[in-house]
Amino acid sequence: MSATTLAAPLKTGQADARIGLRGHVRHTSALVRRNLLWIRQDPESMFDAVLMPIVFTLLFVYVFGGSIGQALGGGQDQYVQYVVPGMMAMMSMNIAMAVGTGFNQDFQNGIMDRFRTLPIGQGSVLFAKIVVELMRLLIATTIMMIVGVLVGFDITHWGGLFAAVGLSALFGTSIMWIFLVLGVSMKSAQSVQAMGFLVLMPLQFGSSIFAPTQSMPGWLQGFTDYNPLSSLADSARGLMVGGPVAHDLWVTIGWSVALTLVMAPIAIHKFRTKN
Repeated sequence: MSATTLAAPLKTGQADARIGLRGHVRHTSALVRRNLLWIRQDPESMFDAVLMPIVFTLLFVYVFGGSIGQALGGGQDQYVQYVVPGMMAMMSMNIAMAVGTGFNQDFQNGIMDRFRTLPIGQGSVLFAKIVVELMRLLIATTIMMIVGVLVGFDITHWGGLFAAVGLSALFGTSIMWIFLVLGVSMKSAQSVQAMGFLVLMPLQFGSSIFAPTQSMPGWLQGFTDYNPLSSLADSARGLMVGGPVAHDLWVTIGWSVALTLVMAPIAIHKFRTKN
């Protein structure tokens, strides 16, 4: 087969039909390496993963820890035990938003047009993005836990800690598919970011991440009961410091699976058909 034939653009779905599972894995690995090399050349792209967990942990512990800790029946130390597990949910959402903005920027720069002319699995491009963002999420979570321990968080269940990190990664992956859809659908990275904040802010603050929901108005408590971030925060709390786990754990897994099954095919289809 000539080089000209290899370089010719393939029709939508034609490349995927010719590539087996091993080919998809190989292409995904190569694209993951490409994305990591890009981060190496642009270390500022890691600022959100490195600085955000430090800033938010210190902010909420030292600004709100005293008052909310008293409401919890303790003080700042009690609030640390409450908020650090909950902030895993916040990390998963904020890091997920970055995949949408980065994906949109790659379209604006013409990189994705080049990828779509190559004989590679089209889904590999999206999977590679998610793998790299999961790495960033694990880095952000690790930094948050280090800062949490430094301000007084007591890890009582190491197995529960790793389970909570895995659950946060699972949920974060499902949210990444939503932002990939936004990244391929919206006209600019700024639009993706603006839409992300409009969605993230009500979900994060209308949940049990930062404060118990019992003192909230009745209508807001109804919203928090169905907010998946509340389920993720409460299940992480139960796994790491003890308490009820089963209900919130299965609700979080259910949300994660449902969002992935719905949004992943949409994201791949839109990527293949985008003009």
